[in-house]
Amino acid sequence: MSATETDRQAEIERLHARVAALEAELLEQAERAGRAVAAAQERAYWLDRWHLDLNALMRKPGAAQVRGLMRAMRAVARALKQVKRTLTRQS
Repeated sequence: MSATETDRQAEIERLHARVAALEAELLEQAERAGRAVAAAQERAYWLDRWHLDLNALMRKPGAAQVRGLMRAMRAVARALKQVKRTLTRQS
C-alpha cells in the first residue's frame, strides 16, 4: 500500500468511528426524548382524568400568589435538604 492509500484508509476508519459515535449519540438523544414525551403524556393523562384545566386554573384570582407560595416552599425545602446534607457529611 502506498502512503496516500494508507492515509485514505486511516481517514475512512476515522470517519467510520465518527459515524458510529454519532449514531450512538442520536440513539441516546432519541431515548431521552422518548422518556420526556412519556412523562408529559403521563402528566397530561392525570390532568385529564381529574378534569383539571391548568390554563383555566391559572387565570383564577390568587393563582399567581399560590404559585409564588409554592416556589417559596420549594426553596425552603431545598435549603433544608442542603443543610441536612452538609450536617451529614460533617458527622
